Amino acid sequence: MCSLHENPLIRPAHMGRVAVIGGGSWATALAKLLMNNNERIGWYIRRRESINEFIKYGRNPSYLTDVRFDPVRIDFSDDINEVIERADTLVVAVPSPYFKPTADMIKVPLEGKAIVSAVKGIVPDRNMIVTDYLQEVFGVKRDRLMVIGGPCHAEEVALERLSYLTIGGENRALTEGFASLIAGKKMKTILSDDIDGIEYGAVLKNVYGIAGGIVQGMKAGDNFMAMLISNAIREMRRFVDTIAPMPRDICRSAYLGDLLVTGYSRFSRNHNFGAMIGKGYSVKAAKMEMDMVAEGYYGTKCIYEINSRPDLKVDMPILDCMYDILYRDVRASKAFERVSETFR
Repeated sequence: MCSLHENPLIRPAHMGRVAVIGGGSWATALAKLLMNNNERIGWYIRRRESINEFIKYGRNPSYLTDVRFDPVRIDFSDDINEVIERADTLVVAVPSPYFKPTADMIKVPLEGKAIVSAVKGIVPDRNMIVTDYLQEVFGVKRDRLMVIGGPCHAEEVALERLSYLTIGGENRALTEGFASLIAGKKMKTILSDDIDGIEYGAVLKNVYGIAGGIVQGMKAGDNFMAMLISNAIREMRRFVDTIAPMPRDICRSAYLGDLLVTGYSRFSRNHNFGAMIGKGYSVKAAKMEMDMVAEGYYGTKCIYEINSRPDLKVDMPILDCMYDILYRDVRASKAFERVSETFR
């Protein structure tokens, strides 16, 4: 179930002190939203040099460098446990390949804290969505967990363009509370109780975003791109409805909307990564060219392995196509020629 949350921009007391974990573009965009509605936030950034530059210049020195902050209102630290210990609500926004190494540094209890995952990826090697990992490894109760879904590029948030975020969680009071922390005139929030569907959908849209980039790089045309995206959303529905069955409308913004913006937008790192492959770059060369993580690369392997479980085996020809390209060195043109035969 989903609903649009019209936010009065009042900070609910039960959310307490808020902190951001991560120093990349998405973490920076979310921190900017949080600072619009909070007097202070905590912020864990891994490198002390980055913190020092941030404080000196009032901006993140590495990501979204045009976005200005008031460092006086931010409690920075390169000690993740210090930031967590002082916070009541944590917004985790690190790329999925770095989530486990970041989580491994946590030594303080997470009990009682509200935790929002903005990771949009699966924990590599464990093949688990982040909320499942937090429950299993840290004992966080499910009703204290939330996820953020798109469609929403960090760059457009920074440019203050009208955007929408879906907040997924089973505890309605918490999802409403967190929504009020980030909503504003240019940021609308939608509430949902579909935690798992939003998380798996976020992983898959990155996979299909790479596919969309490859199609553009190959100059296969808008007609073929439309066929790819329309088949991708049906593939997403088959997988998500199998692994996390519940009533959901796959055409809502957290699923189809996020897929569209990732598949088409020039701001999408997954799309841009795919475009290089479509133009003839090797996968290795394309990875080296990227200055940020294309999470769909890792998501492809994780979802492929998850779908290999005997209880799943969902029909996912586009995922299989991407696995062939990214992990079996199959030429993109050959792989897409095969998968196009499955399009309906």
